Amino acid sequence: MNELNVRILAPGAAIGPAAVLDEPLSLWGGLDPATGLLTDPHHPQHGMSLARRVVVMPGGRGSSSSSSVLAETVRAGAAPAAFVLFEPDLILAIGAMVADELYDVRVPVVVVAREPLDGLRDGAALEITAGGVLRWEAL
Repeated sequence: MNELNVRILAPGAAIGPAAVLDEPLSLWGGLDPATGLLTDPHHPQHGMSLARRVVVMPGGRGSSSSSSVLAETVRAGAAPAAFVLFEPDLILAIGAMVADELYDVRVPVVVVAREPLDGLRDGAALEITAGGVLRWEAL
């Protein structure tokens, strides 16, 4: 089991399979809030379900509306379990905080260095602890 301390942008704990994205994603126009499907036709992982998965990606991509899309995805029950980012994205963190306030559901948003996760495969089991530790099993 591998462990890495993370920088917490939005608190919480989560366990789930990794959804490893090759590129940043804007939730506005890129994620269907009713289903959790990645809908951006230009994204390499178009069609992937992010629902109840730990999304690992370089960072967010634009649009302040991504925070409202994340909150709506939480309301619909199709939200990712968490976000693991290589660069901070305060818009996603705000969306997670709004979802926690409105729906009492926490979607952790954390930042880590990219290198320790090089080679992480889609579907790998990930855990984020409330204390700020990311755990994963090497495949």
